[in-house]
Amino acid sequence: MDCAAEESEIRHAVAGVSGLRGLRFQLAARTVAVDAPPSVMPQVLAAIRRVGFDPQPVAQEGVEAQAHAHAHLPGAEGLARLGLALGLAVAAELLAFLSPDQRVFQVAGMALAAVAIGLAGFSTYRKGLAALGRGRLNINALMTVAVTGAFVIGQWPEAAMVMALYAIAELIEARSVDRARNAIKSLLDLTPDTAELRQPDGTWQPVAAAAVGPDAVVRIRPGARVPLDGVVVAGASAVNQASVTGESMPVDKAAGDTLFAGTINDTGTLEMRVTATASNTTLARIIHAVEQAQASRAPTQQLVDQFAAIYTPVVFGLAVAVAVLMPWLTDVTWLQALYKALVLLVIACPCALVIATPVTVVSGLAAAARRGILIKGGVYLETAHQLKAVALDKTGTITEGRPRLVAAEVLPQEGPASVPEAQVLRWAADLAGHSDHPVSRAIAQGLAVAQVAPPDGALEGFTALPGRGVQARIAGQALVLGNHRLIEERGLCNAGIEARLEAHEAQGRTVTLLATDIAVLAIFAVADTIKDSSREALATLHAMGVASVMLTGDNTVTARTIATQAGIDEVQGNLLPQDKLAAIEALQARHGLTAMVGDGINDAPALARADIGIAMGAAGTDTAMEAADVVIMNDDLRRIPELIRLSRQVRAVLWQNIALALGIKLVFLGLALFNGASMWMAVFADMGASLIVVFNGLRMLRAVDKAPTK
Repeated sequence: MDCAAEESEIRHAVAGVSGLRGLRFQLAARTVAVDAPPSVMPQVLAAIRRVGFDPQPVAQEGVEAQAHAHAHLPGAEGLARLGLALGLAVAAELLAFLSPDQRVFQVAGMALAAVAIGLAGFSTYRKGLAALGRGRLNINALMTVAVTGAFVIGQWPEAAMVMALYAIAELIEARSVDRARNAIKSLLDLTPDTAELRQPDGTWQPVAAAAVGPDAVVRIRPGARVPLDGVVVAGASAVNQASVTGESMPVDKAAGDTLFAGTINDTGTLEMRVTATASNTTLARIIHAVEQAQASRAPTQQLVDQFAAIYTPVVFGLAVAVAVLMPWLTDVTWLQALYKALVLLVIACPCALVIATPVTVVSGLAAAARRGILIKGGVYLETAHQLKAVALDKTGTITEGRPRLVAAEVLPQEGPASVPEAQVLRWAADLAGHSDHPVSRAIAQGLAVAQVAPPDGALEGFTALPGRGVQARIAGQALVLGNHRLIEERGLCNAGIEARLEAHEAQGRTVTLLATDIAVLAIFAVADTIKDSSREALATLHAMGVASVMLTGDNTVTARTIATQAGIDEVQGNLLPQDKLAAIEALQARHGLTAMVGDGINDAPALARADIGIAMGAAGTDTAMEAADVVIMNDDLRRIPELIRLSRQVRAVLWQNIALALGIKLVFLGLALFNGASMWMAVFADMGASLIVVFNGLRMLRAVDKAPTK
């Protein structure tokens, strides 16, 4: 059985290996792919064999490839063996039912049953005997006792059929669970093995992607996948990055834009400067983080494991009591009582209960990763439904994180020296284009989008005025492009201009003015605009009953303006990193479970302190993403309501599975005690419950894809 109990068995068996510094493995059917340090690999393999498993060593760099190749699931030979075992079990049943009650037919039937049990149950017997030898009562130990007991008391046809059906059902379950375990590993197939690398002589040469280092330049042709993370240095194209960010629509990319490994270049040829090696790409980090999340125990899984550890010995004790006491207390024979006890053991096996949680959680983690939500542990997936408040940074989280020109106003002029509006805008565009200040760049880009023509004359004497703006001469005209302070120093402010500036500043905008020596010609307002998705995300959170709070280092006036536009409940501005940390603690005391959403280094302490830290993956710093528990790969706040919605679905399916596993057991336990259940029914009760919870848990692979998004 591919369940958490067997993983625990393996880890327990190798716990004493000296020099072991971690162990990774993939369980598939009855084979274990082991990834351990080479120095201790022989001892690890020997320890795993002693507890009845068939281990296969895997190279350090090959465990993922081994995992997604499905090499360990039974192939044609294994399926043929199980088919033959089932045929022999059926033959034994028919022989017992149809043949005369003669010794020769009984011996023939027992021989058929023994061969069927050997073909289907050799691995189960080996692991079961190893578990019994260590005093551990797992599914293999229970099946070993039940099948052997049934054979000994003369129920050999049923013993053979039970073992054959068990092995087949185990194979079905292993393949189903393997689908959940490897859903995220399918991402490995997205990255190409080679990259077109630019050579020193300017030619392009295909090389292994793993051999390409940072700062190398590679070329991506239309229709090809991006081999590594990087930044576009030449070309323009639309890129489908759904595999990393979950965005359904292609994103336009040009020089300076980021590319993720595994995404698809749709239209034009791109040249890219590599920023991360193959082992450190965003996609590789996603896979690594989800693997770590799969290895951790979610709260419900911990509870179930603790329950199963008590439940199994109790049931074994009950079976012994039935076998020993029923002949004394009722009129059943010793053989009938023993048969009841064996049926009870098979029915009561807790494997369905044990496997109910991990398959659901892993499916939920994989579904979230497909949508660009990287969750670093089952505990965060399970607890997200309890969120009562979400604290958000402003810049780069609610807003775009870069200033944009939102208003350009050419002031009316009087007299013969008035300058045409088009000329004013050309001057502003030229001055702004020569400055590297973010506000000036926003003005230049905004005017370029507005298709402002280039200036008539050459720019001369360009000078930066630190903390104020820039100045220059264009076609003999002295000009300044600067802030409110610069214009006041030059004595060019008046009541009308002050009123216009106050109106912009009340909306949280940064204002820049273009002026000559005698008059202000134009006012330009720059602001960090709200993302289109932020308002919708916050409205959805409110509908879910989750409070929203903005925590920002920006000034309070600007923060309140953005909060009002976005629909945020509460605002706290002018915060240092330690202030954000204190604010999170206050929110936890006031509301309860609180999440923090941010993207900068200054957000890292608050992300770490929050019950769930959520980092913006596209614009976020490495520090923020390391400190966070969840990473939103495309910086879309609508993924947060999706996370909560997914958490609620996972919780519902978890409790459905637990109820199904225990409910089916209780019904058939009652039937077994009152002569209503046979060994066949016991197998269907155990394996049927396991398959039901597995298939129910696998529904989570499609859960997020069905969630309503715009």
